[in-house]
Amino acid sequence: MHRKEYQSVEARIAHVTRNTKETEISLTLNLDGTGKCNVHTGIGFFDHMLEGFARHGFFDLDLTVKGDLQVDSHHTVEDTGIVLGTAIREALGDKAGIRRYGSAVIPMDDALLLCAVDLCGRPYLAFQMEFGAPMIGTMQTEMVREFFYALSYSAMMNLHIRQLDGRNDHHVIEGSFKALARALDQAVSMDPRIEGVLSTKGLL
Repeated sequence: MHRKEYQSVEARIAHVTRNTKETEISLTLNLDGTGKCNVHTGIGFFDHMLEGFARHGFFDLDLTVKGDLQVDSHHTVEDTGIVLGTAIREALGDKAGIRRYGSAVIPMDDALLLCAVDLCGRPYLAFQMEFGAPMIGTMQTEMVREFFYALSYSAMMNLHIRQLDGRNDHHVIEGSFKALARALDQAVSMDPRIEGVLSTKGLL
């Protein structure tokens, strides 16, 4: 059963803004959406990855980023991870009734990616991916890890991403974003059997 069958009365929506000397970001996230996406980061490949994340996770995502792209993609990608992670954490609220855990294995042509998520309130990233090219479009491939790191720490979640196969960097990275989407969709979904939060501590 899909999480929207158990959607709470209050919509799980967060709006987050973050303005620094390096980036200006405005983001709205609806965890109980349909995959609608309006993203403008100034980095075409990054936009494509975020669109896949929203579509395959059934998250509504509205995002505008003005970053110092005359330097490189670093601040734009990293700060977007910070803001998206913050929005996930805020939209979840007290996490009552959520499944907490989610995992997915996603194939994309030559690539095979695994992602596992625990919305436990403890940040941790385990990242095992390798890239052959330094850039895809105007985005440095090394920024993929930085994005997931910022996301995991801002969302306060365990995030494990592992490349099981793949030689094409575009396929590998796109597979990782889609695997994250599917795993997170599962983790934020509601389960009517859960009273309070899914933890023996009584707190997530």
